[in-house]
Amino acid sequence: MKISVLGSGSTGNSVLLVANGTRVLVDAGLSARETARRMSMLGEDPNSLDGILITHEHGDHAGGLRVLMKDLDCPIFMSAKTRDAYVCERRQVASDEPRRRSDALRDRMVEIDSGQDFRIGEIDFHPFTVPHDAVDNFGFTATHDGVKIATLMDFGHITTLITERLRGCAAIVIESNHSRDMLKTVEHYPWELKQRILSRLGHLSNEDIAEWLLDGFDGQAKHIVLAHLSQRANNPYLAIITAETALRERAPLFAGDTEITLSFPKEATAWIEV
Repeated sequence: MKISVLGSGSTGNSVLLVANGTRVLVDAGLSARETARRMSMLGEDPNSLDGILITHEHGDHAGGLRVLMKDLDCPIFMSAKTRDAYVCERRQVASDEPRRRSDALRDRMVEIDSGQDFRIGEIDFHPFTVPHDAVDNFGFTATHDGVKIATLMDFGHITTLITERLRGCAAIVIESNHSRDMLKTVEHYPWELKQRILSRLGHLSNEDIAEWLLDGFDGQAKHIVLAHLSQRANNPYLAIITAETALRERAPLFAGDTEITLSFPKEATAWIEV
């Protein structure tokens, strides 16, 4: 299996997962043109996709879907609740956008449930609910030939379920959205937004990642990709230093060779192969 974060941040999120000829795009928060460009740079043709998996309805995860679907004929995997919320997403300004989204999904959507496993090509997906202020947000593990990877973004705290699902993964893409101290000082954010981000239904902080690495991480993953970094309330190097420091603190008891990688809004990560 191999994985690349095509882009991640408040301007758009998308992950490409490939295993034994099966290609799945996880979320479509980038523009259709940018998705195609970044896939091409990785040597992949968007027309070869076997499916697009949408984790939740927010624009930075699904905003590019409708236009992307015009040039592709692969199925779209999403839950019924997410479909309804996506079609009626309130932040859309065009009055005819709900109709256009509904028409685009007709006969293309494969309904999934956040509590039931499903399969796309040669990859088995195991979704699980994560705490966020979306109608039905989920993370997932994906397995092929005994290898397991995980992708989860947009969640406010690490639950017991999340900790358990991340055990035994070879690679993990996980949110490290903000520094708590930096977030509190961002002048552009009203206090209500800061409260939302810091809430248990908001976004995961660098400090939360460090706590998980110390107390919940089983040490098995060779690769951890930090995703969805805020461009105003975080610094990429602070995020990676915080995570690497936590790994070093546990090293005397749990020797490991886990590599921390950053993802960025405007470029894809190199392939991570497991």
